[in-house]
Amino acid sequence: MKSAIILFLFSVFILTSCQQAPDMDALPTLADPESLATAIVLTENAPPAGYETVSFPRLDDNTQALAGWRAEMFFQLEGAFARTTRETSASTNATITYDQVGSARRVIATRDLNLAEEAEPLSLEAVRLGEDTFLVREGRCASNVPDGDLLADLSAGDLLGGVTSATSASQRETINGEEVWLYRFLAEDLVLPNITLGEDARLLSAQGDLWVAPEHDVVVRFNLTLVVENATIFDQDLPISGTISMQYDLYDIGTVPNLSIPNGC
Repeated sequence: MKSAIILFLFSVFILTSCQQAPDMDALPTLADPESLATAIVLTENAPPAGYETVSFPRLDDNTQALAGWRAEMFFQLEGAFARTTRETSASTNATITYDQVGSARRVIATRDLNLAEEAEPLSLEAVRLGEDTFLVREGRCASNVPDGDLLADLSAGDLLGGVTSATSASQRETINGEEVWLYRFLAEDLVLPNITLGEDARLLSAQGDLWVAPEHDVVVRFNLTLVVENATIFDQDLPISGTISMQYDLYDIGTVPNLSIPNGC
């Protein structure tokens, strides 16, 4: 009798367990913790709407709409003349200060081009005040001359170029006092006005970052490192192989500078 009762209870337990077994297909899919964490970070650091991709064919696009700013940039090459062991280098640094209200610009530039067999670096200063320009070279001042006009209107787009298309990397930082987002780009998206790749030339690698401030719709920082082979730099006759570095930074957005005629003019 006891054995029959135990057998009956066991049968009831088995039957009840089968009836209460959960439907595995109805259970929600468990989230992958690592994927979930990544998705949260990307969402929290996504740029404002409309800035999933950006285009700045000239790095200083849209800066003319700002009341004032200061930009610093450099271009540097270290390499050798193609198919030779003869080393060469070139560098150009420029600081541009801009005043929209006064229609004024000040450009201080240093150029050191061993490409052109120049023994000494050349430093220049040009100031534009409305329609007038002033150029200081080797301590001498000239006004309203073609070289002064050209230098006073120098832009980051002229020296470094820009990026035709870049995609958000969902990374946010504060750089040069501005809230900016990081963008990635491909080599084919680069605009390189002072580098020419002919039939025998190759771009071996390109690595860089583009940081954009959506509040002002401007580039705040750009850096780029290129490795080139048989490239023409600054329209020089002999091709060059080596490493090219570029950097651009925008500062003091909205700050109106006090620009005047250079000393000595």
